[in-house]
Amino acid sequence: MKAILINAPKEVSLREVPTPEKTAGDVSIKVHGMGICGSDIGAFRGVNPLVTYPRIIGHEIAGEVLEAPLVDTTLMPGDRVVIEPYVYCGKCYPCMNKRTNCCENLKVRGVHIDGAMAEFCSHPLHLVHKVPAGVSWKRLAMVEPLTISVHAVKRARLAKGEHLAVTGAGPIGLLAAQYALVIGAVPIVIDPIDERLAFARSLGIPFGINPVGENAVDRIREITGGRMAEAVIEASGSEAAVRSSIDYVAYSGRIALVGWPKGDVSLPTAMFTKKELDVVGSRNSRQAFAESIDLVAGDKIDVASLVTRTISFEEAPAAVREIAAYPEKFLKVVALL
Repeated sequence: MKAILINAPKEVSLREVPTPEKTAGDVSIKVHGMGICGSDIGAFRGVNPLVTYPRIIGHEIAGEVLEAPLVDTTLMPGDRVVIEPYVYCGKCYPCMNKRTNCCENLKVRGVHIDGAMAEFCSHPLHLVHKVPAGVSWKRLAMVEPLTISVHAVKRARLAKGEHLAVTGAGPIGLLAAQYALVIGAVPIVIDPIDERLAFARSLGIPFGINPVGENAVDRIREITGGRMAEAVIEASGSEAAVRSSIDYVAYSGRIALVGWPKGDVSLPTAMFTKKELDVVGSRNSRQAFAESIDLVAGDKIDVASLVTRTISFEEAPAAVREIAAYPEKFLKVVALL
């Protein structure tokens, strides 16, 4: 079969590789929709220490069932599905605690093990989710990134009527802000790029702040009537944004850290105590696919608008190179096969 393979850092191409063998308990899938993620770009650049080479990339995958295990009665050939790409061991402490997203032995497709940006993939049955017919492959490829945002909002324990400050108007931040609207909260997006803030407003997000052009703390204080944001999601990975999240959050508020900074960030931990903050990490997702599929299938969140470009499968290597060179030009690129 054909697959998008990174042979070594900065070397990506469309290659012929062996078709994956279907083992007991796996579902064979014909891949149709593939999102290109930041982790794929990190693998291409050679900056992700978890990636080994050569590596087939891709974990934002939607496709059609070719064959399901005989024991399964929920999936049939021809069914549309998305895959949950976090293969967990089921035996470590996080798994036993139902926190499979941070399994000690986690194998993420496209990172630790080969991804599914290919003509076919084989994936464990319990990590394959059926989706309604009639939803486009482009939109289905956005289900997995939406689960990241849904998980982050839940980690921040956001409630109806509260304010959510989101640092970073990339795909994860914008999806989190849209999900906040769905549950009846008030999102505030903070980003230094005015075009991203204008796009956020076009999605119905009521407040956008450029921290370079205005005092973000003063503006959030004004929006919230002096309280500050009850919850903050840091979705950029910027060291400055991680630090600023402590200023944006209310006393007794919650911060969920989603972005991956390039290095360690110095933080005024005394403020954690003074404000009695709940600061949590948010990694991958768990138990978020069913709700995310419903949100996409029901057009409750506009995922299609975040797709900057739709390309063919054959164009994927060139797209990876272009995104790596000009990341500011793209929100999400989806390849269709």
